[in-house]
Amino acid sequence: MRPSPEILPFGDAAFLVELGSLADVLALHRGLVASAAPGVVVDIVPAARTILVTFEPEGGAEVRAWLERTEPHGADDDGGRLVRIDVAYGGADLGAVAALLKVSETEVVRRHTAAPWRAAFTGFAPGFAYLVAPDARLQVPRRAEPRTAVPAGSVGLAGEFSGVYPRASPGGWQLIGTTTAALWDPAAAEPALIRPGDRVIFREA
Repeated sequence: MRPSPEILPFGDAAFLVELGSLADVLALHRGLVASAAPGVVVDIVPAARTILVTFEPEGGAEVRAWLERTEPHGADDDGGRLVRIDVAYGGADLGAVAALLKVSETEVVRRHTAAPWRAAFTGFAPGFAYLVAPDARLQVPRRAEPRTAVPAGSVGLAGEFSGVYPRASPGGWQLIGTTTAALWDPAAAEPALIRPGDRVIFREA
């Protein structure tokens, strides 16, 4: 039997579920999304090591019982939409990333487009999704000196993550390309192009 996650009260209408790793977060998040959530659940928000579950105030006992009994789902389980993003590779840091990984720029692009990325969680800015692909072999550190302005549509790498800047903002990720895809459209029925749990494939434009 799996060990029970740490479930902490977070105000009057939320629980914060603490987990040991990002992999644990992803597995439990898949299980929660796939299971029959109580009708009082408002939102399920994953992060790097936690999942925040908000609910109607009267539903605390029911939601806690649901969290305690829900089993994590494996990485190979189906789920999430498939989002394809076309990228013009040749970003300002593509050469630096290739040097850090000791491969060619072409190989960096090949790894990035071949990897089955998954949206682990969102944050930093509306529409910014932290994408993971454990076998991508693209882990590089953030830039030593962050940029004061990163253009919207910039595709970057930082640590175990890849991501796309939905709008111009400061940032320290290693930039390897750009896309014209709209990551965030507040006028749309579903503003975010990528939601937690979605699968993402990058294609070379």
